[in-house]
Amino acid sequence: MNALIKAKAERGLKLVQVDKPKIKEGFALVKIKKTSICGTDLHIYEWDPWSQKTIKPGQIIGHEFSGVIEDIKGNTTFKKGDFVTAEGHIVCKECRNCRSGRETSCKYTFGIGVNIDGIFAEYALIPITNLVAVDKCVDSRVVSFMDAFGNATQTALAYPLVGEDVLITGAGPIGIMAAAVAKFCGAKNVVITNRSEYRLELARKVVPGVVAISPQKEPIPEVMKRLGIKEGFDIGLEMSGASQALNDMIDNMVCGGKIALLGVHKPDTMIDWNKVVFKTLTMKGIYGREMYDGWYKMNAMLCSGLDLTPLITHEFPYQKFEEAFELGLSGKCGKIVLSWD
Repeated sequence: MNALIKAKAERGLKLVQVDKPKIKEGFALVKIKKTSICGTDLHIYEWDPWSQKTIKPGQIIGHEFSGVIEDIKGNTTFKKGDFVTAEGHIVCKECRNCRSGRETSCKYTFGIGVNIDGIFAEYALIPITNLVAVDKCVDSRVVSFMDAFGNATQTALAYPLVGEDVLITGAGPIGIMAAAVAKFCGAKNVVITNRSEYRLELARKVVPGVVAISPQKEPIPEVMKRLGIKEGFDIGLEMSGASQALNDMIDNMVCGGKIALLGVHKPDTMIDWNKVVFKTLTMKGIYGREMYDGWYKMNAMLCSGLDLTPLITHEFPYQKFEEAFELGLSGKCGKIVLSWD
């Protein structure tokens, strides 16, 4: 079968022929239909310092997909022909968190397409425990990036949203999806910030009613005044990993406000902790998806009117992966889908 691998310890990927996986106990053999390019995949393509420490050359990469079960072996209700995607984090099931139903916080998590072979291939072997059935009312392209949508969902739903003013820093695809969830779930005002006008315009297209701004052109306090937000934002969702964005968020939160952080910050990121203390802010780190309650919520929202198809800006046959990855690195895109069917 055809697969995309990190062939050498250098920039780029290679499309090669590899053996089709053989079914084994506890796994499903999935025929891949659609895959999406994630930021993690771009890091691997670029071969940055994180990738050099994490990825083994020769490995199939990728973790965002939709597909159909071709074969399955194990005690399960899943069956051949089921339309599925999968949770990208594999957990140990033996640590304290796993045994207490908190798999999302498993200390020993490893990732599909990162620590083991991934899904940028015509077929993939997926643990039955990670399979997620998705309603056929959901576009297969959207299903392919539900893993990323799960990051946005867990971040956005970290705190109650109804009637709240929400500030989101970072208008990448996950930030935009978080804005969509916030609006869908009843937030009053949703403001999203970014320096890229392309990404701001995409946010406006995907999320009707969102206020998308560049703080360099329109400072956040001026936006608050325009929207009638007098005391600050109730909820902050930090998606960018940019220290200035985090500090801007802290400055513009209401006293007693709540912040969820998904963006990965540099170790030397500085904030004024006295502001956190004296404003009595709550800050919560977010990693991955809520297993598996978040998946049910995602499916429910997508089948109840939340439309993420406008976030898909480009679709390529998998043979044109180089063009797709270079486009992803340019930032002039939303979600990029590779077709394998």
